[in-house]
Amino acid sequence: MMEDKKIIKDIIALERLVHEPSRLAILTILSGVKEADFKFLLRLSGLTRGNLSVHLSKLEEAGYVNINKRFINKMPNTVYNLTKEGRKAFTDYLKNMEDIIKRKKKQK
Repeated sequence: MMEDKKIIKDIIALERLVHEPSRLAILTILSGVKEADFKFLLRLSGLTRGNLSVHLSKLEEAGYVNINKRFINKMPNTVYNLTKEGRKAFTDYLKNMEDIIKRKKKQK
């Protein structure tokens, strides 16, 4: 019972910015590539344009994602990549979740 309370406390302490499912999906995608454009993220995440844009803005505000606007053949193209801080926040989140899962499995 005491371990359950600690596990619950640790879950609540997870970084909410990363824990939100849409942002976690975006960070997961970006962790596997050097950079990704908006269309790529849109296709892989399954989010709407507006939803994806809002989540990317929140990740940028936190310093987790760089947003770079450029032109390709005179067409605007926006690319995103994880910052050093973003990569650390993502890997820390995964490590914390793994620790929680391992502790919960030991209880069985």
